[in-house]
Amino acid sequence: MKERIYVCHTYYHVYVTFLKELKLPREKHGQATLVLSKLSNHFENLKERVESTGLFAEVIEFDEKRDDYFPQLAKWRKGTGNFLGNLLYRIRFTREYARLEEPFVPVDFREYGDVYVYCDSDPIGYYLNQKRIPYHALEDGLNCLKNFDAARYDNRGHFGLKAFLSMRCNLIFVQNGYGKYCLDMEVNDISAIKHPCPRYIEEPRQKLVERLTEEDKALILKAFIRDMDRLKEQIEEGNALGDKILILTDPLCTLDVREKIFRDIIAMYEPEGTIFLKPHPRDELDYRKLFPQYPQFDATVPMEMLNFFPGLRFRKVVAVLTEVKAIQFADEVVRLGEDFMDRYEDPLIHRQNEQI
Repeated sequence: MKERIYVCHTYYHVYVTFLKELKLPREKHGQATLVLSKLSNHFENLKERVESTGLFAEVIEFDEKRDDYFPQLAKWRKGTGNFLGNLLYRIRFTREYARLEEPFVPVDFREYGDVYVYCDSDPIGYYLNQKRIPYHALEDGLNCLKNFDAARYDNRGHFGLKAFLSMRCNLIFVQNGYGKYCLDMEVNDISAIKHPCPRYIEEPRQKLVERLTEEDKALILKAFIRDMDRLKEQIEEGNALGDKILILTDPLCTLDVREKIFRDIIAMYEPEGTIFLKPHPRDELDYRKLFPQYPQFDATVPMEMLNFFPGLRFRKVVAVLTEVKAIQFADEVVRLGEDFMDRYEDPLIHRQNEQI
């Protein structure tokens, strides 16, 4: 039996996995398997950089497929016009999706003592539950359930029944702690979640960060920073600029509306200092082409990692919907929030929790 395996879908997931592994006694390092799902991220050469740290026994890429990859599933995604019919279609969809995903799964998860999955709403959640493989779920992003409780939003109407059919009967699948074979789900702050699941357990991310030694931080940076010399140059250049404002982007709206959002934000804060940009890893807008006049950090670096550089300081960090509580390298943090987004798109799109 192998020790542990982690299925990661984003750079942030990999970062948290590093935090979790570095919390363990040193003799347990180098025993876990890290799986990089290519479903929503292109991890460029992260696999090789992580392997170079020696923290994991192996790093495996997973060509995970969305449901629309399989045309056979299209008929089971259609509504029937009544609750019972929709439920029967969903039961069939759940089973077929797991069956079709199986050939793409790169490992036998039954060989591992502990299976950890970020974002079990993705195909891997369907697969593990249909194969009756117990796993631990982890919160997709920092306090993401506070802002978007996807399980309850996606299953509005008869949520209790749907949760029962998933958690107890395994007939359908409901993510974020409600799958039958989900043992528990780690979240950063249970008190921030309006409708917590009984399976939620609290694992504050900041406590994991505070345990890191300087050697641990250097190991993480080795994996995530593609060009350390350039990053250090940016920090030194920034220190000579006086007041600096860092704007964190989000993959919001359509690309044209997204460009308008960040042009408006830059116009709002440019009078206060020199603007820096930190694109979100999943943001496909080409900021280097559209905003070449502003210094920009590598999109693939989780913004929490900037806390590791004591010489880096911003007067203010501004985000739209990104959680900013973990930021320690700024005098002030601003999360513009849902009221700001109401100006750019239908509020129903980003105010999901209010519709539960």
